[in-house]
Amino acid sequence: MAQDERTEPPSPPTDSLLAGLKGWLHDGLQLVRVRFELLGVEARDHAIGVVELMAWAVAAAVLLCLGLGFLAVLLTVLWWESHRALALAVFTAVFLTLGAVALLIARARARETRRWFEATTQELARDAQQLRP
Repeated sequence: MAQDERTEPPSPPTDSLLAGLKGWLHDGLQLVRVRFELLGVEARDHAIGVVELMAWAVAAAVLLCLGLGFLAVLLTVLWWESHRALALAVFTAVFLTLGAVALLIARARARETRRWFEATTQELARDAQQLRP
């Protein structure tokens, strides 16, 4: 027999086990990385929602305060000339209406039941189901 025809001994099973373990570890790390990215996206979305809620609440407070101020001036000036009272009545109605709308929007946003990190928990549950024997 020639030297070219020699067969190499089969590799020990530990090499294939080690390669399989490395592949599994790599896949696991990639899965964890993707889940952390999803967690970051959800955290950003919730933070934006909280900021939006606070902005509507501040708008409601400011506009309602302006409306009440104009209402107080309206009641004071109501006994004076009629044109001033009409202008103040219009401004009072506008500010109170805008304040009430902003308050309703802020209240509706606060009542929205969004669980934090819901998509992440769903994905992790799906991963756990796939890994079950």
